[in-house]
Amino acid sequence: MSFKIVVDSCCDLTPAMLKDPAFVKVPLTIYSNGSTFVDDETFDQADLLWSMRQSEDAPSTACPSPQAYLDAFRGADDVYVVTLSALLSGSHNSAEQARLLLEEEDPEVNVHVFNSCSAASGELLVAMAIHRLASAGMPFKRVVTEVEQFIYQMQTMFVLESLENLRKNGRLTKLQAVITGALKIKLFMGATPEGEICKLGQALTVKQALTKMVDRIAADASHVGRTLAICHCNCLERAFQVKAMVEAKCKFAHILITEAGGITSVYAYDGGVVVAY
Repeated sequence: MSFKIVVDSCCDLTPAMLKDPAFVKVPLTIYSNGSTFVDDETFDQADLLWSMRQSEDAPSTACPSPQAYLDAFRGADDVYVVTLSALLSGSHNSAEQARLLLEEEDPEVNVHVFNSCSAASGELLVAMAIHRLASAGMPFKRVVTEVEQFIYQMQTMFVLESLENLRKNGRLTKLQAVITGALKIKLFMGATPEGEICKLGQALTVKQALTKMVDRIAADASHVGRTLAICHCNCLERAFQVKAMVEAKCKFAHILITEAGGITSVYAYDGGVVVAY
């Protein structure tokens, strides 16, 4: 049985995965300061970051159309789809609409849409889990069951240099926005099991916030033997610093580093680090 893994463009795939025909990325679109950025191979991170810095308004995003997903679904017996948290984007709903269309068009094709309840690094780990199980010949329904359980157990955390875009987009409460802006506090954030952004802690510097994040991961015994994905927005050196801290305190089997695409860059902003395991 042939399979493909369709992801939205907030899934920051590794270079090797981007070359693998099993993976298909469907782009979201970003609007910032009068410019339009398609989150595909044409995306220029430096241009987007500059545009966001020039604007007083929040950038906006548009999820892929059901037709864009439907086109990506065709050509395989088993189609696995990974989207941004349904609480953060309409991408999941759009993919579900495409699934219904494909089921009417070709009932023989198996399609499942996974709500990653995450973004960036989290979506990447979900896609990797699907690929590992499907490549081993596991039946479609069992892959779905195993990956849904993986998503339930997965943890996503992040530390941002700037909270400006979260503030502009209303992702912070008014009180949080005022306090963090006035005191220059760095928030250590995470995702709830449902995929909503939540505050886990705070610090006076990014380095302190990253240390708190790594300490929290180290205290979670479930991380042992798993894979940690670190996604960075224009701060490779910081990502390697996190990797070094993790290697000193944790017991992951694998650690990988990826670069933020367009959608991750919108929310992580310049200097942001997103991790998942």
